[in-house]
Amino acid sequence: GSEAMAALDENMLACTYATLILHDDGLELTAENVAKLTEEAGLEVPGFWPKLFVNAIAGSNINELMMNVVATAPGGGAGGGAAPAAAAAPAGGAGKAPAGGAAKKKEPEPEEEEDMGFSLFD
Repeated sequence: GSEAMAALDENMLACTYATLILHDDGLELTAENVAKLTEEAGLEVPGFWPKLFVNAIAGSNINELMMNVVATAPGGGAGGGAAPAAAAAPAGGAGKAPAGGAAKKKEPEPEEEEDMGFSLFD
């Protein structure tokens, strides 16, 4: 039940964070490196997870994946959880850009300043 889902989420997050750390440090993204990082963090991740995770994102541009998730995140920004989703996106195919580049970014409308009857600099 919920314990199995919690373990699944924990394993996925552990591999996601390990992947992002390796990428950020410019180290090779291998199952062995992911497993080593999760072990050093004191996490017990089943042996198949690092290999599954690395194979799922092999050949992907992690920077591009992260930017795709940030650009499509609710609220338009990077909230908590955006980074893990970035590395996990290829597994579900959600990290790929739409074919043909048909999607256009909508520019947010500038907010008008409201006169509240006082100024901070008066």
